[in-house]
Amino acid sequence: MDIDFIEKKLEEIYKNLEDEVMEILMNEALDKKQTNLRMKPITSSKKILENALESIKMVDRLAKEELKR
Repeated sequence: MDIDFIEKKLEEIYKNLEDEVMEILMNEALDKKQTNLRMKPITSSKKILENALESIKMVDRLAKEELKR
């Protein structure tokens, strides 16, 4: 499994999420509640992706350990 490739792609996605965050934060038409409501899905998405990457790394590590046996 090419973990480096997956990490690079996730970094691209993180960058897009950060751009969305900046766009929301810079929107002066939004009040605090609206800003928070728009930020929650972005925060959740990033956390899900981080967890997925950790799971992929764990599976890859376990597979490599199994092959060494």
